[in-house]
Amino acid sequence: MISITDKTLQDLEFNTVLQTISEGCNTELGKQKALLIIPFQDKNLLMDNLAQTSEYLSSFSNNNAISNHGFESVNTELKFLAIEDSQLEVSGFRKIASLSETSNTLILFLKKFVEYYPKLNEKASKIEVTKYLIQKVEDVIDKYGEVRDNASPDLLNIRRDMNAVRGKVNQSFGMAMSHYNSLGYLDDIKESFVENRRVLAVLAMYRRKVKGSILGSSKTGSIAYIEPEATLNYSRELKNLEYEEKEEITRILKQLTTDIRPFLDLIIQYQEFLSDIDVIASKAKYANKINGILPTITAEKRLYFRDAYHPILFLNNKNKNEITHPQTIELNKESSIIVISGPNAGGKTISLKTVGLLQLMLQSGILIPVHERSETFLFDRILTDIGDNQSIENHLSTYSYRLKNMNYFLKKCNAKTLFLIDEFGTGSDPDLGGALAEVFLEEFYHREAYGIITTHYTNLKILANELPNATNANMLFDEKTLEPMYKLHLGQAGSSFTFEVAQKNGIPFGLINRAKKKIEGGKVRFDKTIATLQKERSKMEKTSQTLKEEEGKIRDESKKMETINAKIKQKLESYQELYDSNQKIIYIGQKIDDIAEKYFNTKNKKELLGDFLKIIEIENSKRKKATAKEIIAKDVLKKIVSKEVEVKVEEIRKEKKEKKLKLNTVILKPKIELKIGDKVRMFDGKATGTIDKIEKTKAVVNYGVFTSSVSLEVLEFVERPKK
Repeated sequence: MISITDKTLQDLEFNTVLQTISEGCNTELGKQKALLIIPFQDKNLLMDNLAQTSEYLSSFSNNNAISNHGFESVNTELKFLAIEDSQLEVSGFRKIASLSETSNTLILFLKKFVEYYPKLNEKASKIEVTKYLIQKVEDVIDKYGEVRDNASPDLLNIRRDMNAVRGKVNQSFGMAMSHYNSLGYLDDIKESFVENRRVLAVLAMYRRKVKGSILGSSKTGSIAYIEPEATLNYSRELKNLEYEEKEEITRILKQLTTDIRPFLDLIIQYQEFLSDIDVIASKAKYANKINGILPTITAEKRLYFRDAYHPILFLNNKNKNEITHPQTIELNKESSIIVISGPNAGGKTISLKTVGLLQLMLQSGILIPVHERSETFLFDRILTDIGDNQSIENHLSTYSYRLKNMNYFLKKCNAKTLFLIDEFGTGSDPDLGGALAEVFLEEFYHREAYGIITTHYTNLKILANELPNATNANMLFDEKTLEPMYKLHLGQAGSSFTFEVAQKNGIPFGLINRAKKKIEGGKVRFDKTIATLQKERSKMEKTSQTLKEEEGKIRDESKKMETINAKIKQKLESYQELYDSNQKIIYIGQKIDDIAEKYFNTKNKKELLGDFLKIIEIENSKRKKATAKEIIAKDVLKKIVSKEVEVKVEEIRKEKKEKKLKLNTVILKPKIELKIGDKVRMFDGKATGTIDKIEKTKAVVNYGVFTSSVSLEVLEFVERPKK
């Protein structure tokens, strides 16, 4: 039987977590349920609930988002359905139909995606899927919330008659208005409405000349509102039909209520199911905010929270863009009790509350912000004594209250208990209170309970060091500035830094020395030793952190170098292949050139063909038949080489283009009209030639060995022959 008191819930601020979850719910019933979350009594129910929340959380990151679960509460309608011969309102029927449709859709969705949501589907599969309720309501009520004409034959006839009578009312009224208007009895507005009835606006002086019923007059009395006599008869008939319609609608709705009454339990199930899903969805949203997961739940008695965050502190700091420091804490058979010591404002209480709140959340079906390799055991009791609990109502001092609390601990504490005590032993004489606290701690230890306490008492630090399965711990502080590092270190007690903090805050050194003389030398030396050890530990932590950072940088650089080397090697291989291929082409080209020259001189075709065949046979003798894999590899290599060549060619083109642009941007020399006989050269060339001929935009330039036809635009004037 799990026993967790309201005091524990209050000490660990569990209600703040529930308030956040409640605000994330979509429905009023869901909000109420979220605030009533308590630790589960049944382990199987707890495991199912945790799995359901974890499944819903996974829906945020997959392509099968869970369908809508919103609904309006039908609690009022359920009360009426439980009463025989009662009748629901139209709005109530619509809410029930909507509730049924939403439930059916969600149940079928979870069945379809059972591989993704096995536990949610298991919950949903216990509820019946039926369209009866939806169909029954839709047969009677339309989407606008009106009772349908064909809801019954009698209603259909009544409404037909009503429409006919309304036509007669309008017709008779129109005739009366035309008649009396032609006689000049009506005001400019001609007509109005009184008590939802159409009336003539008759000038007061003519009211006796108009036959009908006076239903009222204007504020000034100048106009009388009269319903014409012919219209009055039809209005009475319409009123009777409206009464009949109302009676028939009441009968239809009463019958519909009777038809759905047998489904009362199913409607309750639908509402419970959707409100439960609403709470599960909100817990999943909360887990998403705090990076919550489901750690391993073990049968072995062990609590191991790695990189654990206090969820309330985490969200508050997140809103302020501040850092939250995670803690790693382990309780097991070899270390069943942890005694955390050290100065205030270092995070001792937060570490203690983090463990308690996370364990409480987990046992209430809420995912927690820890590393995925974390694991824990399910405790039967979580006992807490945190903060100053002085009771004004009971006129108890802090110490009396804490003693009363310790008495409760002694009654309830067993091997499946997790106890959390902040500032253990305070509120009384340090020596006497410390001795009593020491006895309590020994008692908890012998009962094999797991726990964490924070203290400044030296005797408790010594006891934790002496007990085989208890451990000292301290919150690390910067050795120079005495600023907290918010990091828990196991295995060593913490100094309170009493005199160091006093000195830092400007207390005169002489007074500090006098204070030291007033206490036992052994205690001062003990605290000083612990302080020295803590300072050394802080230095080591900093050095370790720096080394880790440097190691990480070196690893990254090494990976970069490996990648660069691999790329260079690949490029060299590609270029080697390209070079070999080009050399081969050059060699064959030279051979062909020799054969061509030989043929030019001899004109012997037979010899030419023989030479060609000889070259081909020589080349083929070097080849071997490639396998399919080698062909594929060769094609891939060709593509790589081709791509490399394309890139190189593109670079050369770009370079030439840039040169050309530079050439075009140079300060232009005065343009000289070119003539036959002028010496010229191309802008991007060095060879000089003479113009032999000019044809429109082109010139024939003689370079001595050969002539070339060149555009006049790319020629640069060099020299004109002297006459």
